[in-house]
Amino acid sequence: MTGWGTGRVLRDRDAGLYLSGVVVSGFGTTAMWLVAGVWVKSLTGSDSLAALTVFALWAPVMAGPALGALADRLPRRPLLVGVGLLMAGLLPVLLLLDSADRVWLLFAVLLVYGICGALHDAAEAALVPQVVDGRLLGDFNGLRLTANESMKLLAPPVGAALFVRFGGASVALLDAVTFALAAVIFARLRVREEPPGRAAAGTAAGTAAGTAAGTAAGTAAGTAAGTGTGTGGFASVREGARQLWDSPVLRPLVSAGAAVMFLAGLNGAVIYAVADAVLGHAPTYVGVLYAVQGAGSVLSGLAAGPLLRRMPERVFAGAGTALFALGVAGRALPYDAVALVCSAVIGAGLPCVLIAALTAVQREVPNAVLGRAAATANTLVFVPNALALALGAGLVAFVDVRVLLPALTVAGLAIALLLAAAPPHGGRGRP
Repeated sequence: MTGWGTGRVLRDRDAGLYLSGVVVSGFGTTAMWLVAGVWVKSLTGSDSLAALTVFALWAPVMAGPALGALADRLPRRPLLVGVGLLMAGLLPVLLLLDSADRVWLLFAVLLVYGICGALHDAAEAALVPQVVDGRLLGDFNGLRLTANESMKLLAPPVGAALFVRFGGASVALLDAVTFALAAVIFARLRVREEPPGRAAAGTAAGTAAGTAAGTAAGTAAGTAAGTGTGTGGFASVREGARQLWDSPVLRPLVSAGAAVMFLAGLNGAVIYAVADAVLGHAPTYVGVLYAVQGAGSVLSGLAAGPLLRRMPERVFAGAGTALFALGVAGRALPYDAVALVCSAVIGAGLPCVLIAALTAVQREVPNAVLGRAAATANTLVFVPNALALALGAGLVAFVDVRVLLPALTVAGLAIALLLAAAPPHGGRGRP
């Protein structure tokens, strides 16, 4: 079932290059994200500081609409190359990190890392429809997710082994090399880009300020200056949200994505309680559950394209949400085999709403504002996940996990039913 679309994507030179860049960059990024917390813990002994590494990486997602507006004002392919080269040059700074007093260096790099990641994702989402046939967007997005999930299975043991043998600096250098290689791959793309919507002097000034500073403050200044053109900075940033809200196709998908990722965050927060209180295992068993979940996501990514050609995005998202909810329910049962099957089911179901939402955004939104629309969708979908992780950490201390899991299941099935009951809309083409 997966052969036709997958084969066409992989045979296309530019689509194949794109996926290669995603794989190379994703390998280094996954290894670095894992090691960052371990590195801080080993230097400071603080669990709180180690947890803050994740926050430093994810915090820039909240500025996604503004960063997406910047991505819409710059040529997308050169932006992908420039972000890769910037991070390749910045990560070796971590060679100076050799004591607890210099941990601030890592947090500064991670903050810029998150900003560059949000810019990169916005530019990539906007450039993909110019590289990939519109009929194959679902296949491409599924393969991209498969590539990312595969790296989550392969990169952590490599990063951990390098950290144990050579220290955190070796992983930073590995990540720098993968960023440089990805930049070279993206530079080889042969794509005729539509010119940016506005190429005003304010954009150039803002971009120069952000590039010269090379820090979070510089990038923020670049964004502010770059978006302060045309109809005004705030109006420009808001345009991405307007595209999502005004579309009867996108509004329910992005809303469902946000709700499902909130439930996923709560589910992730209680997974240690599942391993301990339900299954009676040590915390390390969580690694097994996550590995099986990742395998389920890989299979889901491969099947996404063919399924999206046979059903509307909302039906695909609803079916995936129902799978996710049923998998969560099964985790309340004290059986290892059931827990492993449910992890695979959660892994297969959870990506469906994300792939459906991104594919619909790429099909429905005009190219001139696609970067900020995609970045706004990412912010709306992933910020609830981070908030739910914090909320779930508190809830699990007061509410039995066997009560929480059925409640999450009921909420997930309700979202799936709402998606299935949403009225169909015929317009799938770009306005």
